[in-house]
Amino acid sequence: MLNIECFSFLNRALENDMAPILVVATNRGITTIRGTNYKSPHGIPIDFLDRLLKISTQPYTEEDIRTILDIRCQEEDVEMSEDAKVLLTKIGVDTSLRYAIHLITATALACQKRNGKIVEMEDISQVYELFYDVKRSTQYLMEFQSQYMFNEVPVAEGDEDEANAMVS
Repeated sequence: MLNIECFSFLNRALENDMAPILVVATNRGITTIRGTNYKSPHGIPIDFLDRLLKISTQPYTEEDIRTILDIRCQEEDVEMSEDAKVLLTKIGVDTSLRYAIHLITATALACQKRNGKIVEMEDISQVYELFYDVKRSTQYLMEFQSQYMFNEVPVAEGDEDEANAMVS
């Protein structure tokens, strides 16, 4: 949402001796630079764009997620069976890498509680049932939203008469 004045300020700031590290993320394509009638890639002025290091990003593959989870298990000193790693990788692909990483610590604690040395699939399943990812949490809230305070779900006409009868 930067306009031409913001880019001018940033350009000047980057020329300073104490130049900041600037990270710009965009997916706008070729579009108009805000505050002008000129079009450029990402809506960023060409002279400013020439000064940037462009890094293309892609989503993680299943192998990438597996590698990251293996490294994280090593860093946290968590021993995990191969089946458990496969399940955790599948969870990471289906939900998010961040959620799968958080499950490592929780599954290690569940394993420790049952006096185990290696995290097994049962530990992951148990923790997966206890801690919801974003999709399951949202689904739960939508399912039971009528039971929460400040519920703003519109009441259907037939339900309105029942709601009034309950209040009376």
